[in-house]
Amino acid sequence: GWLSGLKVDGDTNQLPTIAIVASYDTFGAAPALSVGSDSNGSGVVALLEIARLFSLLYSNPKTRGRYNLLFGLTSGGPYNYNGTQKWLRSFDQRLRESIDYAICLNSIGSWDNELWIHVSKPPENAYIKQIFEGFSNVAEELDIKVGLKHKKINISNPRVAWEHEQFSRLRVTAATLSEISTAPELLQGTGGLFDSRQFVNETAITRGVKLVAESLANLVPIGRECVDCGPMTSVSGLYQSNANLLDIRGKGPALVGWNWGNVWEHVWKRHIYGHQGKNVQIFADGGSLAVNPAYIQSWLDLLSQTPRVAPFLSKNDPFVMALKKELADHTDEVNMQHEVLEGVFTFYDSTSARLNIYQVASVTFDLLLLLVLGSYLIVLFSFLVITTRGLDDLISLFRRPPSRKVKTA
Repeated sequence: GWLSGLKVDGDTNQLPTIAIVASYDTFGAAPALSVGSDSNGSGVVALLEIARLFSLLYSNPKTRGRYNLLFGLTSGGPYNYNGTQKWLRSFDQRLRESIDYAICLNSIGSWDNELWIHVSKPPENAYIKQIFEGFSNVAEELDIKVGLKHKKINISNPRVAWEHEQFSRLRVTAATLSEISTAPELLQGTGGLFDSRQFVNETAITRGVKLVAESLANLVPIGRECVDCGPMTSVSGLYQSNANLLDIRGKGPALVGWNWGNVWEHVWKRHIYGHQGKNVQIFADGGSLAVNPAYIQSWLDLLSQTPRVAPFLSKNDPFVMALKKELADHTDEVNMQHEVLEGVFTFYDSTSARLNIYQVASVTFDLLLLLVLGSYLIVLFSFLVITTRGLDDLISLFRRPPSRKVKTA
């Protein structure tokens, strides 16, 4: 799904792009039971809600950012993010080069109070510092802990642990937001039998959505000075008013004489909205742009009832069509790409079968039946011997025979 940013009159440069990506498919020993509520149903739900929120902002030219937003739902996640790799390679080179950075969402539905940002580039990288500081500032206001994990990728090894590594292989800055602190092994944490709805907390997803949405809009360090803005020391922030318009709130000298063109250029540069200052939330609770828990719950319930093992999904699978329709409702343009899954796995087309279980009598019943039958046979045998040969013959059967003494000369 694609949301187009707003170009300033006379600007001939291509707008930069931010990508928000999540893998939607699962893997498990029982494909028909692999619903993956947390991995990665929670990431899909978060992406859809973020798309809904920014579609509201981008629907008004006055609140449309100078960033294109690209929302990607990919398959092949359990298999080295094969779908993400093919999706990126299908991009036009200009589009790929326009991506400033990508945020991948993975398993954010069962965390307590700490999330991790996984990156491939060194933490000293300017883009990585910008992303982490932006998330950290918002996380502090939301009382959330955010940690940074750096894992260098091996280009010669086709195995990737995180979705952002496919971006990094093509020299696109990217990071993965996840509740998982360590890189998973192959086919680990891919939405198996035990990843069900009861272990996912929609409140955690709601907080994660707000963290990502606010961070995308608020990635300017506090107190950064505006060059050539006139008699002004700094821009304190942008905030969402009741009329859903972004205003500039300044501190310091009066507003008279400001060079508004330079001010606007400053606050938009390299960010969607780029407001400064704490306690300024675009997606504040109770407002028209607040995160919708009911929307999150409804999609989470659907994902928790829908197996999504990619090799068994058809091109026109109802679930895939539902995702496409939802993105089409919140973005300007939606494209679907079908690819053949490549890998070392062989999949068979039987995803479900009937297992018949029969309940039989317990072993106590068998022992009791053995005792009854044994007693019956003993009584019957004794009766027949007594009636045919007499009681003495029956008793003699149980007597010890007399010993024979051998006489020696």
